[in-house]
Amino acid sequence: MQWILQDIPLGRNIQTVRMSRNMTQMQVVEKMQLIGSSISRSTYANIETGRRNIKASDLRALREVLNVDYSEFFKD
Repeated sequence: MQWILQDIPLGRNIQTVRMSRNMTQMQVVEKMQLIGSSISRSTYANIETGRRNIKASDLRALREVLNVDYSEFFKD
């Protein structure tokens, strides 16, 4: 039996949540930086496009900034 695993589109889910909050990438990054993240806008953009992984600490900050439950980021 062969198993096919699909990755969760984490970056796209992050982008969807951000856009539902009517926030720009820069607004999100600035708020994340205020609570201790050192993320740059270009790094954040690469996360949304799936070209870069997000650090757990940045995901925690992002959850706080966007005021959502982690499950919003991990929807199929």
